Amino acid sequence: MTGTLDLRGRIVSASTTLDDGVLTVSDQRITGVRSAAEWAAAHPNSELPPFAGTVLPGLVDVHNHGGFGHRFDTVDAAEARAAAQFHHASGSTTVVASVVTGVAADMVAQTAMLRELTEDGLLGGIHAEGPFLSEARCGAQDPRYLRDPDLELTDQLLAAGGGHLRMMTLAPERAGYDAVAQRLTDRGVVVALGHSNADYGAFLKALRPTGFGSMVTHLANGMPPLHHRDPGPVGAALVAAAGDDVTVELIGDGVHVDPGFAALVFATAPGRVALITDAMQAAGLSDGEYQLGPQAVTVHQGVARIANGSIAGGISTLLDGVVRAVRESGVPLPDAVVAATATPAAALGLTDVGDLRIGHFADALVVDENLRLRRVLRRGQWLS
Repeated sequence: MTGTLDLRGRIVSASTTLDDGVLTVSDQRITGVRSAAEWAAAHPNSELPPFAGTVLPGLVDVHNHGGFGHRFDTVDAAEARAAAQFHHASGSTTVVASVVTGVAADMVAQTAMLRELTEDGLLGGIHAEGPFLSEARCGAQDPRYLRDPDLELTDQLLAAGGGHLRMMTLAPERAGYDAVAQRLTDRGVVVALGHSNADYGAFLKALRPTGFGSMVTHLANGMPPLHHRDPGPVGAALVAAAGDDVTVELIGDGVHVDPGFAALVFATAPGRVALITDAMQAAGLSDGEYQLGPQAVTVHQGVARIANGSIAGGISTLLDGVVRAVRESGVPLPDAVVAATATPAAALGLTDVGDLRIGHFADALVVDENLRLRRVLRRGQWLS
């Protein structure tokens, strides 16, 4: 789109809530956010734009492996591009592409390809989930390729990412963690703790302000369950997030965590929850056979699993997660929206996205009263 667009609706974002507002877009950027009355006063000779519905910021998914039959763990740029475009059209206008544990050289090559798509503006960055993870809590990560953190591979991934490696998930109990976490931090990469079997004290120590970790990868998945006599990583993560120094990822698909647990997390750490999809190749599709890294995945009755029964990523969109948070966990819509927009954007240092404010990219969703998607605006262009 070129020129100016005035989009009227109920505006819900981190910085603005208006029952009747107008979002003004010029080319790729937001140039105005004001009430309908203010817009009318500034345009006395113009009719108000038609009321379109509820207008939300474009969603920000910082943990995503693919969708609609396509994968990010590939060296095929067209394959990765198709995965990104599916999620864009589904409302996630900013997608951080995640690679999973595999052969080290493959992970480096995949990161290099994703770097090109990030430089083109298609992706918001790259997330390396592995290979420095715990065998005891590997989930769908292939245990054959898990290893202790080492600087050589870390430097290879950093070089391949060219400044676009935004986050890396590590298990803090593995030998070599401190050196790699320090290297990542020095290079501006977010250290996320996950796929870990550490106890409460070790996990808490590895989180800020005493440690390097500022994110927790898919809270409660890939770690021991929360127990009142052994709170483990889940308890440590919630304590740290409640202290306003750590952000916790939450897969809001109704499969990875119970809606009641999601309600607990939102209540414990308000403003520090980042809704994610952990989507994989099957997202948006039906039951069948798929792939996640080196692992074969079967989706049956809407749940993706590898052969040993471990859940292997999500098959929902991020907007689905927002809707579930509101309807099933009782989270107020503004809080659920922030968890899928401003919070993950801030956690990964993604500027100009995640909010409806002047100067930000013109990324927005229009949904109806039931939060069903009507249209998607990305960088000032209508996608649907």
